[in-house]
This record gives sequence, structure tokens and C-alpha cells, in this order.
Amino acid sequence: MTGHPVDIYSLSLPELTARFASMGEPAFRAKQLFDWLYVKRASSYDVMSSFARPLRDKLAAELPFPAIVEHTRNVAADATAKFLFELKDGQRIEVVFIPTAKRGTLCVSSQAGCKFGCGFCASGIGGFVRNLTTGEITGSVLSAMRAVHPKKVTHIVFMGTGEPFDNYDHVLGAVRLLNAKEGINIAARRITISTCGVIPGIERFATEGIQVELSVSLHATNDLLRDRIMPVNRKYPLKELLGACRRFAKATGRQVTFEYILIKDLTCTKDAARELVGLMKGWLSKVNLIPYNPVKEFVHRPPTMNEAREFQAMVERGGVVCTLRSLRGDDVSAACGQLRNSLKNET
Repeated sequence: MTGHPVDIYSLSLPELTARFASMGEPAFRAKQLFDWLYVKRASSYDVMSSFARPLRDKLAAELPFPAIVEHTRNVAADATAKFLFELKDGQRIEVVFIPTAKRGTLCVSSQAGCKFGCGFCASGIGGFVRNLTTGEITGSVLSAMRAVHPKKVTHIVFMGTGEPFDNYDHVLGAVRLLNAKEGINIAARRITISTCGVIPGIERFATEGIQVELSVSLHATNDLLRDRIMPVNRKYPLKELLGACRRFAKATGRQVTFEYILIKDLTCTKDAARELVGLMKGWLSKVNLIPYNPVKEFVHRPPTMNEAREFQAMVERGGVVCTLRSLRGDDVSAACGQLRNSLKNET
């Protein structure tokens, strides 16, 4: 166990087993440690009574816990909780817990900041700082799980700050730990990775052999508008993106979900609804409509609820599966598009 320290939440069970073997320790030690980490959810080696003190000290030196400190917690009127965690280098990431009667969804970040600069989302306003490590992602999930206990986390969505496919290896490493039966044991179909449309990531993801859900931030129905509000479209235009999504659906047999933001008089129009039907109809896809959540730096306005429902009805009449997302956590800036890794609640 030489070289730069690797944090404990970055290693799979086979990798951890190999580490123990290099120390002359039996393989069952790795399984014991996994149980402490992901079943008992210990946050320190000090409580791991099944390991002798010399081994605990060595593990602490060689495989430290990542520094993830809860800085602030804001709970909305609807019980949505937004956590601001501070990392070793002072960077901050946000994680949001969204409880309902039947599930508890954790929305996690994959980067500190975001480089994609969508013209309606607070996350890119401060620019991009760095990728999160596998351990920081996994650790943020575990920190949030401890914080909301005894409420249970049943679903994980990579829809927080950052573009998951811009940090592909670390995100997939975290996904495999979240999904591992010996790990956090979240079913693959209850994990969703959301991308703004990074085609190489979609193509690579199709080869992974895991049943994790793919969500694509569409948000516009033609290149002219998508170029304007989503700069990523200039590199990966709509026709090429939809082609990659169709190939993903065909290769995996998995339905692709398209997130579509409803902005009054911009994306929420009758023409846009008709264009959306033309893009989606006839293949394995569905649309999740998201009423725009106000961000002070942008002049956009949300549609009225009647306008949103009329848009949904037009899409459904066109033969496309379409849902309308409920507004959650907006009073603590925890709604979709409002995360900005700030110490303050800013809308």
C-alpha cells in the first residue's frame, strides 16, 4: 500500500480484497470492512471493533475517509432537505433529499461547479472547478443517508451540480458501489444518470451492461433554441444526440427519459409541443416536464399550471408518454436548476 493515499470509499470489494492481501491479511477482512462501511455505515475506523488497533491505524493512514463535512442543512416546507457539504480543499457540493410517501430520492452532484453553462440553471453560473472523486461522490451519499436516518434512501439520481459524463470514470465507480449488494445495495433501476447530451458518454454507457436509467436534458425541440439555452448543442447537435439515444435504447432495451424544461413563451408553446411529439413518437422514450424554477440571474418565467398541463396534454395526445414533475424544495433553493453550491439560499 504505497503511493498517494486513496480514500476508502473509492475501492470496490475486489480492489479492497487485493489491498488486504498486499498487507498479508485474509480476504474476509475486506468483507468485514465493507460491512462496516456500507451496512453499519461507520464514519470512522475507531468504531470498527472487529479490527485490532494496529490494523485500524494502518487503514486510517493508507485509506482515509474522504473529508466531507456538513456545513449547512436547509429543510423546505415539503420536507425536502438540501445539504451543503464542504470537502478537504474547501470546495462545496450540494445533495438534496426528496421524500415522498413511497420513496426517498437523493439527488447528488458529480462535479464542483459545471462547465456547460445552460441558460436557465444556477449550477453553471460560478463556472467549473473540478471533478469529484469516486470516494467524494459515494461519501456524500453516505453522509446524506446518515443525516436523514431513519428515513430511507431508495433512489439515487445524478442530477445535482455537474455533468456526470464529463466525470465518467468516477461517476461509474460510485454507481457500482451504490449498486453493489455488499455495498449500499441500491437497485440499478433505481439509479439514474442524467446528461446534458454528451454523446461519447451515452455511447460508452450503452456498453456497461448495467440497468441504470439514462436521463437526457433535452429542454428544446430545435437546434436554434437549444444552441441558445444549452451551449453543449453546438458540439452535439440535436439530430446526433437523438440518434445516440435511439441506439442506446436499441442496444440496452432501456427506455430513455428526456427532461424538458417549461419556460413561458420560450419552450412552453404549442409549436414546441408539436415539435416534441415529432422527436419522441415511435420509439422507447418518455418525457418528464419540469416547470422552470426561478434563478435571479435569468429573466425567464415559469408557465402557469394551466399552461403546463395544456402542454402535457398536447404531448400525450400525440402518443408520447409524458409526466409533469411536481415542484419540490423551491423555498430553500433545492429545486431543479437552483443548485449553486452556495452558503446562502439564493433564488
